[in-house]
Amino acid sequence: MSDTAKVNLLGLNRQALEAFFVELGEKPFRARQLMQWVHQRGITDFNLMTDLSKVLREKLQSAAEVSLPEVCLDQKSADGTHKWLLHVDGVDNAIECVLIPEKNRQTLCISSQVGCTLNCSFCSTAKQGFNRNLTSAEIIGQLYLAHHALLREGSDKGITNVVMMGMGEPLLNYDAVMAALDIMGDDFAYGLSKRRVTISTAGVVPAIKQLRESTDVSLAVSLHAPNNELRDQLVPLNRKYPIKELLAACREYVQGHNRRRITFEYVMLKDINDSLEHARQLVKLLSDIPSKLNLIPFNPYPHAIYQCSDQATIDRFRDYVVSKGIVTVTRKTRGDDIDAACGQLVGRVKDKSRRSQKYQLSLEKLTGQVNAAN
Repeated sequence: MSDTAKVNLLGLNRQALEAFFVELGEKPFRARQLMQWVHQRGITDFNLMTDLSKVLREKLQSAAEVSLPEVCLDQKSADGTHKWLLHVDGVDNAIECVLIPEKNRQTLCISSQVGCTLNCSFCSTAKQGFNRNLTSAEIIGQLYLAHHALLREGSDKGITNVVMMGMGEPLLNYDAVMAALDIMGDDFAYGLSKRRVTISTAGVVPAIKQLRESTDVSLAVSLHAPNNELRDQLVPLNRKYPIKELLAACREYVQGHNRRRITFEYVMLKDINDSLEHARQLVKLLSDIPSKLNLIPFNPYPHAIYQCSDQATIDRFRDYVVSKGIVTVTRKTRGDDIDAACGQLVGRVKDKSRRSQKYQLSLEKLTGQVNAAN
C-alpha cells in the first residue's frame, strides 16, 4: 500500500479504530492498546509498541501512520501563555493553538478550521479569509502536541481543559469536531470529562440542536450584542440565525440535561456595545437562561476599526449585570504580547474566499485617502 493511501490513526476515535483493526483481521481490543500508546504515552512509531505482535506492527507500517501537524513557530508569552503555529498543508496553510496556564488547570484553545467563514467584524482571524475545515487528526493533533509538551516539562496531568475557541467555527466542521471530542473524552486517550471541554459557536442554530442530542459538553455562545441590528454588524451570521432563534436553541440545550449553564461571550467595544442601555437589553435577553457572562476586553490588531472599552466602562457594565443576578466575569487578557489573545489568532491561510485580498485592497485604499488628505 502506498504512503499516500495510509490511514492517519491519530484522528480515529475508538469505534473507528476498532473497525480499522477488524479490517486488518485483528481483534477490536487492539484499538484500546493503540490509543494508549499514541495519546497517553506519546508513541507514534509502531515498532515501539511492544505489546503488539511483530506481524501486526508490519501491517500497521504498511497500512497506517500517526501523522502530526508540523510545528513551525513556538512562542511563550511573558505571562506563561504558550502559542504554537502549526503547518497543516506544507507551507500553504497554518493554524494556531494556545495554551493558557493557571494555578489549577492547563487550558488549551484549539482551532477547528483554516481561517473562518463567518467574517465577524472585530476578529483578526476573519480578515485572513477561509481555506478549509481541519480533519479530526489535525484537531486532535493540537491537543497531542500541547499535552505531551507539558508532560515533558514535568506536568502531572498535562492538559486539563479544552476550549474550541481558536480559529474557525467548530459547528461548521461538525463531524471532525465530534470525532475529536470522542478521543478527548476516551479513558484510553486523554480522559477529559465533558465539563472540561467547551465548544464555542457564533450561533449555528441547527448544529446547536444536533449537538444537544450528541453530547453534553459545555457550550459557549459568542453573543457580543443585545439586539439584532447591532449583532448583524458584528456577527453577520445573525442575519441567518437572529437572536430570538439562537436563544431558543440555547434554552433547549440546557433543558432536560445535566448541564449547568451556557457561557455567553461578549467583546467590549468602545462606544459600540458597552453602554448601560446595552447592559439592560442584555439582562432582559438572558434573564430566563441559566448562564454565565464573559466580558472580553477587545484585543487590538493592525488596522482594527474598533477600540477596547475603558476599564471604568467595563466595570460599570459588569456591575449592572451582576446586580440583576447574572454571574459575570471580565476575562483577563492573556498572551497579547505574542498575539495569542482572544480574537488575535491569524495563522496562515491560503484564502479561497478572497476575503483577505479584499481586506488588503480596502486598507490600501484607506491609506491612500489618508495620505492624500495629509
